[in-house]
Amino acid sequence: MEFAVADVPEKGRFEARDESGALAGVLTYQVTGQIVVFTHTEVDPAFEGRGVGSALARTALDDARARSRTVVPMCPFVSAWLDKHPAYESLVVRNTRRVK
Repeated sequence: MEFAVADVPEKGRFEARDESGALAGVLTYQVTGQIVVFTHTEVDPAFEGRGVGSALARTALDDARARSRTVVPMCPFVSAWLDKHPAYESLVVRNTRRVK
């Protein structure tokens, strides 16, 4: 099954929809200047295990790359997805400071 993923900036999210137009999942974000923070990914239970989350993450990260944005992956799903896709590592901000 193919999912169409589109940016819906007025809602601050990417939406994945199936062929019938049903909302399969969303990835929310916040943009400040050239930094995009991915805050949450949610997939409708009826679509779990079909690659919706991955389609959302890939599209959102490709969009960030095309816009020369820096990515902050606060969402655990996006963070884990990035661990498995090192080609996107150059987009990601990694804080190496430790809080004492």
